[in-house]
Amino acid sequence: MKKLIAILMAAVCLLTLAACSGKEEKNGAADTKGEGVMTYAEYAAAALDSEVVVETYVQNKQSWWDNKATFYTQDKEGGYFIYEMACTEEEYNKLTPGTKIKVTGFKSEWAGEVEITDAKYEIEEGNYVAPATDVTDKLGTDALADYQNRFVSFKGMTVEAYDESGAAFAYKNDVDKTDDLYFKVSKNGQTYDFCVEFYLCGQDTAVYKAVEGLKVGDVIDMEGFLYWYEGANPHITSVVPAQ
Repeated sequence: MKKLIAILMAAVCLLTLAACSGKEEKNGAADTKGEGVMTYAEYAAAALDSEVVVETYVQNKQSWWDNKATFYTQDKEGGYFIYEMACTEEEYNKLTPGTKIKVTGFKSEWAGEVEITDAKYEIEEGNYVAPATDVTDKLGTDALADYQNRFVSFKGMTVEAYDESGAAFAYKNDVDKTDDLYFKVSKNGQTYDFCVEFYLCGQDTAVYKAVEGLKVGDVIDMEGFLYWYEGANPHITSVVPAQ
């Protein structure tokens, strides 16, 4: 009888382990916060100019200059834009998408964009690349702000004339036809301003060339980071014909 009970207990343990293993594989890497680290809700509630500590994952890199670097980062709860964090060029090259970092800095705001400034970081164990969250139905609503700095997608958007010239886009620097690209898209009768940030996606990238090839009336799907400048100003990283 004791032998039978032991066999049954072992079977239960194996089934429990299998269930837990399947759950971990489905949900991906655990996102347990270290001691003293804020949840995204705590970060969002923190006062401007207060010190914040977050654990997050590099999703993309905007620029490096003078030992300072700017990153788009995210965990499973929300997005964090890290502006001009202290970082050598060698370190910058090692901070590839998915890398987990602990960031200590100050919560700041510029033109509506909430960011972490004067930051320092430590690399930690873990890896996570966020899928794009479709926020098309959040456009024009207050709920869109909840997704600020996250990797998002927009579906079935119609390209509108950018200005009175009838062009589908405009260069920030119209003299030598480089720098940021600006374009307008609409959905359900409302028009929105989108951007290809030159430091993130330069003139040789597929998305930059795709926007240069847009025509008024094209219907497109897009992905990018939900940056904010006097309102939503997504930094787009992908443009394809609507599926």
